[in-house]
Amino acid sequence: MQRACAAALIRRGETLLQNPGHSADDKAAVSVIEALGATVQQKGDQLLISSKGLYANGSLLVHCGESGLGMRMFTPIAACLHHPVTVEGSGSLRSRPMQFFNEVLPSLGVMVNTTDGKLPIRVQGPLVPTTIRIDGKLSSQFLTGLLFAYSAVGASQVTIEVDGLVSKPYIDLTLSVMRSFALPCPENHSYQRFYFSDPSKNTQQSIAGPGLSEKEDVIAARLEYASDPLSFWVESDWSSASFFLVAGALAGPIRLQGLAIQSCQADRAMLQALDAAGVSHAIDAKGIIVHPSSVEPFQFDATDCPDLFPPLVALAAYAKGDTHIRGAHRLAHKESDRALTLKNEFAKMGVLIEQEDDCLIVRGKGIVSGAVVSSCNDHRIAMALAVAALRAEGTTEIRGAEAIKKSYPDFFADLSMLGASLSLPDLNH
Repeated sequence: MQRACAAALIRRGETLLQNPGHSADDKAAVSVIEALGATVQQKGDQLLISSKGLYANGSLLVHCGESGLGMRMFTPIAACLHHPVTVEGSGSLRSRPMQFFNEVLPSLGVMVNTTDGKLPIRVQGPLVPTTIRIDGKLSSQFLTGLLFAYSAVGASQVTIEVDGLVSKPYIDLTLSVMRSFALPCPENHSYQRFYFSDPSKNTQQSIAGPGLSEKEDVIAARLEYASDPLSFWVESDWSSASFFLVAGALAGPIRLQGLAIQSCQADRAMLQALDAAGVSHAIDAKGIIVHPSSVEPFQFDATDCPDLFPPLVALAAYAKGDTHIRGAHRLAHKESDRALTLKNEFAKMGVLIEQEDDCLIVRGKGIVSGAVVSSCNDHRIAMALAVAALRAEGTTEIRGAEAIKKSYPDFFADLSMLGASLSLPDLNH
């Protein structure tokens, strides 16, 4: 959803988003593209986005909410403008490291000011694409932002070289969205080099349209303005679906519909984890059905899909034996320090989790106890605790459960619809 918003902003014309998300992160992305020049209208259960490219007639403030992807993706895009743009966020996003922008954007002609390496960030372009080398070890989201920014200004005959890229499937997703929107898209050379070619079509351009003053600017790739709306279907989210795949294994059966089985989303790997854990599931024309199963200890590498750690831990808690989940270094800079949070909160439910180097080891006993636990303001922790509670002995109280609004505001409503016994206070407070 957030990538589609960015692409619709960059594309010149109208975009009809079908199956749009409505989480806090999704709403933040909509507000950002509105601030950067797009207009967004609700059309029934669809969104109509109209854009002539990035637009500003003075300094701007964009607010990414608590979305790490939003902040990392929209900051380079905003840096394409001549006018200064302040990028702000809230919650844990204000404590996440932003040194990447200090290190990279100045080499692209962008003035950058951060607050001791954190939000708020002030950028002023225009970004001038050139061949650069970046570190991809912290997050692929920085690269996603640069790819969109290079596309927005019509980069040509330049390369983004990347060292040690993590979460490669998310870059596949970014490139897939760019192609769907017919944006200038780079050649992917083994995730180490991304080359923008075809200078005849991808020339940078400032468009001074009718009624624009000298103080106004519109930045767009040299793309013909599309007279017909582009219709784009927003894929359902495998990250959110992973919790119900685990719920099916613990307290199913559950059938999930609407997921793109061949999606390049990284978290589709949850199906591989179910196989590794011996969970019975099947895929047919109506979706995925997961049957309650005896969970076997398993090994899984979540380096490229770190958002799966919480549901994987909930699953592994019911195995009798040690489960090893690799990629724990990816957990430090999330909404919480997820390795520590998972360890502390699941300990309250009688589940021992240890970390050895880059591996979380869940020492499952097959039994989980209900307890008073906390989301630590982390949406995925809240959902993992809720799923683990489905087969726990006794009642579980999750404090801070409203954190789910960040990515999946309907989570508890859906869980209740499937028959879980829930007491739902007002999650807005």
